[in-house]
Amino acid sequence: MIEVPRERVKVEIKKLHEDAIIPQYAHKTDAGADVFAIEETTIKPHETALIKTGISVAIPVGYEIQVRPRSGLSLKTNLRVANAPGTIDSDYRGEICVIMTNIGNLSTTIKKGDKIAQLVISPVPMIDWIEVEELSPTERGESGFGSTDKA
Repeated sequence: MIEVPRERVKVEIKKLHEDAIIPQYAHKTDAGADVFAIEETTIKPHETALIKTGISVAIPVGYEIQVRPRSGLSLKTNLRVANAPGTIDSDYRGEICVIMTNIGNLSTTIKKGDKIAQLVISPVPMIDWIEVEELSPTERGESGFGSTDKA
């Protein structure tokens, strides 16, 4: 197998449940590692549920793990990761769970072992806020919220 030249960040992981599955990259160039449900959960229409993964992690300081939707799950079902992307901070040591909302009109069941989301690690520099009286002008200025749409 050819090694993909990209940075690797070591993250300690602990199984909290005997059926937990370590997140897995489906392809060697994937940005996100799939994360799996450890129990069957039925989400009723327009309800939100916390889906357990049975794992906890120790993320290095200066990084976060983002919980993102899986495109196939979003395309083929009415399930959505409610707070996408969710952030797992480096000092959190609890179970990683995925907040899932059913936007459909029928109940949907997530089965034990289903891929439910993907995890992406990202560096997170801290912001050094500098209060000023005026900001430097730009061509865009204060135009936003659809400012590039053509009427």
